[in-house]
Amino acid sequence: MSFSTDTKNELARVMAQKLCCQTAELAALAKMDGLVQISGRHRISLHLITESAAVARKVITYLKNLYGVQTDILIKKKNKLKKNNVYLVRMPTQDDVVKVLRSLGMLDDNGRLVDGIKPDLLKRECCRRAYLRGIFLGGGSVSDPEGDYHLEILVSDEDFSHLLCDILKRYDLAAGINRRKNWDVVYLKGSEDIIKLLNLMGAHGALLNFENVRIYKDVRNQVNRLVNCETANLNKTVNAAVRQVEDIRLIDKAIGLAKLPLNLRTIAEYRLTYPDISLKELGEMMEPRIGKSGVNHRMRRIQRIAEKIRGDM
Repeated sequence: MSFSTDTKNELARVMAQKLCCQTAELAALAKMDGLVQISGRHRISLHLITESAAVARKVITYLKNLYGVQTDILIKKKNKLKKNNVYLVRMPTQDDVVKVLRSLGMLDDNGRLVDGIKPDLLKRECCRRAYLRGIFLGGGSVSDPEGDYHLEILVSDEDFSHLLCDILKRYDLAAGINRRKNWDVVYLKGSEDIIKLLNLMGAHGALLNFENVRIYKDVRNQVNRLVNCETANLNKTVNAAVRQVEDIRLIDKAIGLAKLPLNLRTIAEYRLTYPDISLKELGEMMEPRIGKSGVNHRMRRIQRIAEKIRGDM
């Protein structure tokens, strides 16, 4: 299973203890997965549709705890792509439907459908967390942390996507909105933001897995950077040493090393004897020792002599 599926399965098993939190989470699930139908004689029905058996059980439990209503559940198998089961939870009694919709802020006293979020549902911190959990269960997904860090929630209502962004920004989460076909996508990109939201929703197991993968990636990337840096430095040292040896041999062939000043002759002989070591190591072998900058200065003088010889040739 994917990381996103594992996260949803964990959140589906998190049951809110307070009735206010159950109401908030149920309202979020109804907003994301609910289908409200109005038929003749103003009969109204509410169907909650999900592909998760655990989410369906949670909806049935909340409806019974909060309103004492009886529910029916239908199970269908999808025919296209992944042939998963689809669970449809519905209430057969009209009075129960109206009672639930009004409690969740989806129906006003005049029987008209209401968009947005009922303010009373989000007054408490615990209720806001439960609401976010319901929203993610209804339309969220999170990418595997082995790849790019990305969490998104698909929303069909443009106004609601902005309301959801405002809720996330109350927790200092850098939420953004993209348009994808007929959907608004509320997304988080930063790993810290995703970890914070997983914690807010109560997905602590997914959070630990995410952190473990992230730490492993960070260490691996750091090691790769260090190895690349060391490799680049080694290549630079080797290439410089090869050029220095070529210059010294050219000078030896053209005029002889004995014609060089003593300090240049000494460093040239050491370089020919030890062609693979760095300038710092070369300086430490000298008597008396000289620093890397001193060795580099002498090598540049040798280079200028070799360039003059090449020019004369």
